[in-house]
Amino acid sequence: MPAPAPRRAAVAFIFITVVLDVLSLGIIIPVLPKLVESFLGGDTQQAARMYGLFGTVWALMQFVFSPLLGVLSDRFGRRPILLLSITGLGLDYCFMALAPSLRWLFVGRIISGIAGASYTTAAAYIADVTPPEKRAQSYGMIGAAWGLGFILGPALGGLLGASNPRLPFWVAASLSLLNALYGFFVVPESLPREKRTDSVTLAKANPIGSLRLLRSHRELFGLASVATLYFVAHQVLPSVFVLYASYRYGWSTRMVGFTLALVGICSAIVQGGLIKPIVARLGERRALLAGLCFGTTSFLIWAWAPTGRLFWLGIPFGALMGLFGPSIQGMMSRHVSASEQGQLQGANTSLMGLTGMVGPTLFTYTFASFIGARAGLHLPGAPYLLAAALTFSAFLLALRVTRREPDPSGMRDGGGVDGGGGLPFTEPVEAPVA
Repeated sequence: MPAPAPRRAAVAFIFITVVLDVLSLGIIIPVLPKLVESFLGGDTQQAARMYGLFGTVWALMQFVFSPLLGVLSDRFGRRPILLLSITGLGLDYCFMALAPSLRWLFVGRIISGIAGASYTTAAAYIADVTPPEKRAQSYGMIGAAWGLGFILGPALGGLLGASNPRLPFWVAASLSLLNALYGFFVVPESLPREKRTDSVTLAKANPIGSLRLLRSHRELFGLASVATLYFVAHQVLPSVFVLYASYRYGWSTRMVGFTLALVGICSAIVQGGLIKPIVARLGERRALLAGLCFGTTSFLIWAWAPTGRLFWLGIPFGALMGLFGPSIQGMMSRHVSASEQGQLQGANTSLMGLTGMVGPTLFTYTFASFIGARAGLHLPGAPYLLAAALTFSAFLLALRVTRREPDPSGMRDGGGVDGGGGLPFTEPVEAPVA
């Protein structure tokens, strides 16, 4: 069977898939923590701890199943894996909309972590149907899809959740199932049978193996250590923001949704229009350090802001934290050969997956510890202070490990355009956070 010609409908399907998946993900962000809280009788402290466990288990499922689904798509084709994942996600949203208890809602999050781990397959589909010289443009399209989904999703979720906290789950389910129908009737298979792998082995689906590359070079290990601190700090907003805003500022679901949309808009402005000229002018090393400084500033503002309006002042600084991603990725890419670039991206994805398991529990338990009746110090902003400390530690470590780094002006070809450097709600394709 000859390879299908690259089709505009096929690439459009991936764009629509990512938009709808991220839109679905964004729709439930403003309501899921409050739904958890409702099952616990309105106990914010207990809800924070439980929601941290939700986030950790979801990230664990992503970490384990992303490489597995990628390998399965190499064996059986991209189309069936994508369609099964999208359908499973839609049915899972129905399941969560009907969940009668916290235990069932927790099971739903496990399933959504598995079904939502299809972004690796979507990226492979793009590589199948797009010529090499146009792949960067296509992957940029996926980044744009993420931005669009995270601007519209939380705002829509806030509006829907204001009337019924279950309604956003039904809307998310409808979007996913409609997307599955579109794919079933319109989209062809992208990987011909003669190019598929003969077997599925555990070694190929191992998410830990790719991390070994990061220890192969001393300089690369130093940069990876900086990235680890940043990635952990990066988890604070998706982990505690909804409960924090409700507890400290008394914000409604609608206000939370609009604030998340504002986060998405600022991130899109920085990612889409400012990163390239800023990095070109400052160079990668100084842009990386600037990004960490902006991140530390934003976390401190969010920690101490006594009102919601002052909290908003930190959002532009948080958006400028996006300078970190492309800079660290460009610098890391210079320490591996051309044949190791793909492995490096896989290692970074695995690193983000591991920190995605640590961050939710770390920050939600910190939040819970400083708001309880027995807390020696009432400090609801404690999670953001911890994130600021981690980001500033990354800044100090980066000063040391990048002293001898060449600092060319402009972005390297080996570097990415995103690298996970946006706001904490705008995660890379391989490792979304909810």
